[in-house]
Formats: sequence, structure tokens, C-alpha cells
Amino acid sequence: MQNIGFIFDLDGVIVDTAKYHFLAWKKLANELGFEFTIEQNEMFKGVSRKRCLEILLDIGKVTATQEQFNTWMHDKNVDYLAYIEKMDASEILPEVPKVLEFLKKNKIPIALGSASKNARPILKKVGLLAYFDAILDGNNVTKAKPDPEVFLLAAKEINIAPENCIVFEDAVAGIAAANNAKMTSIGIGDASILVEAKYNFKDFTEMSLDFIKELIGKK
Repeated sequence: MQNIGFIFDLDGVIVDTAKYHFLAWKKLANELGFEFTIEQNEMFKGVSRKRCLEILLDIGKVTATQEQFNTWMHDKNVDYLAYIEKMDASEILPEVPKVLEFLKKNKIPIALGSASKNARPILKKVGLLAYFDAILDGNNVTKAKPDPEVFLLAAKEINIAPENCIVFEDAVAGIAAANNAKMTSIGIGDASILVEAKYNFKDFTEMSLDFIKELIGKK
């Protein structure tokens, strides 16, 4: 068994697809007769599509039959897929390829652990799919973050003990999931929000390869 592995979330860590989720949810909210704000969208980070729709309907005080719920969930995803269809390598967040390249060059296992059901096509569109030794996403899990299921499955796929895995996350629920899995959590984003993360960086431009080397050396 290798002694260390890295697990990346997708949205907000590798690419900023959160903006497309927001536009799709906002469109649905407007169709249902209410507004949906950027601030409210923060509640959706790292959360499954089903749970997001439940929150959205609660915000708008809208009740739905199961048939309506399923239709709205499908419609939102169609709108979202239309946005990501146009994605390319320009959508990759700064310095992410540098970190992936370093890990790959040093033969360190890399996994994706995301709530997104569209993780694989997104990685393919932006040209990063080949970097990942395992992809665990919304198609593979039954429990949403902060449950650690997705990260534990990712660790198993890359044959790394959970306590030797390092997770990059931008969501409170994702940091909690990593901590619940007994993994090292690194928050990417606002440190005042991701307070439970062991380490925090605004983005990968603030993270040196020396820091990565130091993490590897500690395991």
C-alpha cells in the first residue's frame, strides 16, 4: 500500500462550476416565482442535487408532488449541462495543473471525491481526466457530505489508508466529511468560513510545492 494519497473535490477546487449551478438554480427559482441569491447559493456547496432542491423549495416556500420534484431536478440539470457543455481548459482554477503535475510526476495516487454527477465529463472537457487514478462522484455514493462515504470510497479505490489521505475542499460540508474520515483537510477558499480545516489557502496560487512536499514528508 502506498503511504499517501490526495483527494480533490471538483466544484470550487479544480473548476468553478458553482457559478453554473447558481445560474441554473436561479432560473428554476425565477420560474417558480421567487428570487435566489448568491448568498443563499452558499448553502448549496458540497450538497447533493436532491438536497439543493429541497433547500430551494424551502427558501421559496414551494410545495411539490414527487412528480414535480423529479421534473424540476431534471430540468435544473439540463440547464446546468448546457452551461458546462461549453467548458474548456480556461475554466481550470489557477495553479491546479501545477499541483496535479507534481503529484503525478512523483507517482502519488490522485482521486476525485465530489457530489457532482457530472464530474467525469467536466474533467474530460477541461483536459484533466488523465491525472486521476480514481473518480468517486454522485453516481457512486448514497450519502452526501458531511458523511465521509465519498472520501472513504476514494481512499479505498487508490489503496490508501484514510488517515494517510489529504483532501482539498472548498465547502464546510466537505471539510467536515474529510475530518469525519480522519483525513487531513485543506480548505480552499475563505478561512473564516472553512474554520474546521487543518490548513487554509485562498486558492492554489497561495500554496507552494514546498508545502506539498512537507505534507508528503509527514506521512
